[in-house]
Amino acid sequence: MLPKKIMLLGSGELGKETIISAQRLGNYVIAVDSYANAPGMQVADECEVISMLDGDALDAIIEKHKPDIIIPEIEAIRTERFYVYEAQGIQVVPSAKAANFTMNRKAIRDLASKELSVKTARYGYATSMLEAKTIADEMGYPCIIKPLMSSSGKGQSTIKSPADIESCWHYATTGGRGDSNEVIIEEFIAFDYEITLLTVTQQDGPVLFCPPIGHRQERGDYQESWQPCAMSDVAYAKACEIAEQVTTALTGAGIWGVEFFIKGDEVYFSELSPRPHDTGMVTLAGTQTFSEFELHCRAVLGLPIPYIKLERPGASAVILYTEDDHSKPSYNGMQTALAIPQSDIRLFGKPFTRKFRRMGVALSWGDTDTSMESLREKAEAIAKCISIHT
Repeated sequence: MLPKKIMLLGSGELGKETIISAQRLGNYVIAVDSYANAPGMQVADECEVISMLDGDALDAIIEKHKPDIIIPEIEAIRTERFYVYEAQGIQVVPSAKAANFTMNRKAIRDLASKELSVKTARYGYATSMLEAKTIADEMGYPCIIKPLMSSSGKGQSTIKSPADIESCWHYATTGGRGDSNEVIIEEFIAFDYEITLLTVTQQDGPVLFCPPIGHRQERGDYQESWQPCAMSDVAYAKACEIAEQVTTALTGAGIWGVEFFIKGDEVYFSELSPRPHDTGMVTLAGTQTFSEFELHCRAVLGLPIPYIKLERPGASAVILYTEDDHSKPSYNGMQTALAIPQSDIRLFGKPFTRKFRRMGVALSWGDTDTSMESLREKAEAIAKCISIHT
């Protein structure tokens, strides 16, 4: 197989690990992001800085580099251009259809709920504060409001009462990505826990499922994850069935982060990302046969994936910056963190800080009889060892 020229649209921490995995398989990677020295750019063969919401700028770099494969890693892209690139013979990951649908919560939710009859929370869309209040009143309080296009929980909040409508509407319409002011309002599900089911679709081969990943969020953003997440065989089978149904409808090859709310044996489809998932960074702890990034690259390149199995339990916890300033970071505490047995850290190399920005991740793992509670506590302890200074 000849080396491929891969263009990564979005080059944050997930993109960085994807680039490393692609290069290890002999490929040439161009990293694209909206700012210079993004994490992925630090390891890529070439890089470009553009706004990917500028369709003409996107066309220009595609023409300049003529990639064999385009891998989108963020939401803020003129994804309608992907149909044109695909028609030109460029492989879009997972596919132009999948990228268009999944970069917009409205398209993917309607596909799952209306076309595929998958169980989801009740929901509605609003383009004004008045519409948002009407839907929230009908939905009942509390309920969740989100931008149609965002990542890492940006713009997501809980409407606890009518008094919260104005502030939550403002946060949702200013915290998203893209240029739409439409929001989605969802029923609040009193779930027992939530999971990410990493699902691999192949060019030639069956759909594969990773052991379920449990995760905890704050402000709509992942704070910790662990693998495996204990769940009933019935719930796991339902989640696998839904994940295969939705990813098959969207078409294409790659890894998908499919999120579910679990209540007993009931499974509610929540969201889906057509790429490695932030909660899946726990796989960097060697929890399964291949990391999510290695699986993504193998599937995209059409390389065989004989099987996926749990190798050992593990946990991750984010290394978070909590201050307000935007400055160049430095780090202390690595010697203390790495002195903890069965531990590791990944500092992402982000060139500047901002409040609640993920700057790294702490990893822990254990033996088959190690309790998940102890691994989660250890990952959090590792993360707390690292202090960030500006």
